[in-house]
Amino acid sequence: MDESAVRYPEIISAYHVGRYVDPNDDLVMHEQHVVYRVKENTRWNFHPGPADGFVPALPPARDAAFSPVPVNNDILAEVNSQRIATAQIMAQVRVLSAALVQFQAALHQTKTNLQETAVLRAAVIGMNQRLDVLEAVQKREATPAFSTTTNEPPASLTP
Repeated sequence: MDESAVRYPEIISAYHVGRYVDPNDDLVMHEQHVVYRVKENTRWNFHPGPADGFVPALPPARDAAFSPVPVNNDILAEVNSQRIATAQIMAQVRVLSAALVQFQAALHQTKTNLQETAVLRAAVIGMNQRLDVLEAVQKREATPAFSTTTNEPPASLTP
């Protein structure tokens, strides 16, 4: 009896590892060796087996894990268009990232300018207030303490 009709075999991969220092203990060095890893464990085959004679036998279904990926011109064209689209999107991301950095720098400069403008505006308001006080003081000093006006009409110009 064919065992693949009942269970699928396990898939094992071999990895060749060079010298390395143990990550848990730097006083231990491993020499070059092969590491085997079970990528897919054995499992039951649930596809129907050969018929008892009453039902025609179905061809054995292929497991997708063991069949190659179908490739045709349409799939290749779609994969290539996706690669181009991804490359364009990545280029746009780089452009947008650079623009964002410039925008953040401009925003920081604008905040600094706004703070400096507020300080200058406060200084100008303070100077205007002092100027108003000085002008008021000067007007009071320029006003004579006594009046030279009289109630008499002006003298006539005739001799």
